[in-house]
Amino acid sequence: MENIKNINNKQYISHLNDFIAQEYGIIAESITPARRGYYGETWQLNTYDKMYFIKIVSLKFHKPLYERSFPVLDYLCGQGVDFISKIVKPLQPRLYTNFEGATLGVFEWIDGDNVQNEESKIREYQILSKIYAASKQGFDIPRENFSNEKAELFFYQWQILKSMPQDSTAIAILSLFEQNRVKFEQRAERLLKFSELCKTDTSHLYITHGDAGGNVIKNGVNFYIVDWDDPVYAPPERDAWFCLHWDWAMNAFNASLKQNGIDYILRPERLAYYCYSAFFWYLTLNMKIYFEIGNANGDFANEISEYLGCWLEDNIKFADLL
Repeated sequence: MENIKNINNKQYISHLNDFIAQEYGIIAESITPARRGYYGETWQLNTYDKMYFIKIVSLKFHKPLYERSFPVLDYLCGQGVDFISKIVKPLQPRLYTNFEGATLGVFEWIDGDNVQNEESKIREYQILSKIYAASKQGFDIPRENFSNEKAELFFYQWQILKSMPQDSTAIAILSLFEQNRVKFEQRAERLLKFSELCKTDTSHLYITHGDAGGNVIKNGVNFYIVDWDDPVYAPPERDAWFCLHWDWAMNAFNASLKQNGIDYILRPERLAYYCYSAFFWYLTLNMKIYFEIGNANGDFANEISEYLGCWLEDNIKFADLL
């Protein structure tokens, strides 16, 4: 999280407090790192009677995603959806503001802990199904076309990295890529196969989250899905593929769709498509961060190494059987 660098910067925090007071009319008693989310600064702002969540995104590639999420959240909250982040609007008629070249959003604070277990998964699917039922077209967000562009982008980024000046981090990353070349090429072939299978039918597209499982907050008996930075018109499989290797999870997701009036059953070819696409999506996101800020957040090569052996492998092994 980017606000780590500003934890002890009293001048920056004072400027942030003054900005929030001027733009939102919120007078802070304290502001502390929220330690939530992955992209951007996240702060908890306290007044004498309320708490707020502040998220500030400065990464150039992520700002457009973050900004186009605000109208979607505002619409869903207007439809009575009360289990997502609720925007606190500035004094001026807009949904977010610009702070030192970054995009700043203020949200009502959701207390609780991030959890991932069978109970949270079932509630996650129920919440997502309600979002699908409340979806409407017309927002300026991407629409799924089932392309294999994420694999193509990764191989392009690989070539860009080769052409850059080589420091120890770049050399280590390139070495990792070469060691995993066969894996990358095989998964790119699988992605292309399922892309061709899926792109002939682009029906049943809804507002999807894309990373809901890692953003579930439990507060007592209530569950919330936060961090809607990348909404996309896509089929439910964009949210469901994370657990495609668990039969009980697939059954629970299908049951939630039915309960919320969604006449749809998860499709194996779409689940496989998103599994392989996500493998390259995470890689390309990491590379975008590296190209923009270099090794500023630590041992980037080690992060890539850990990713290549991460939790996603269980899903990939299952998708390889489809």
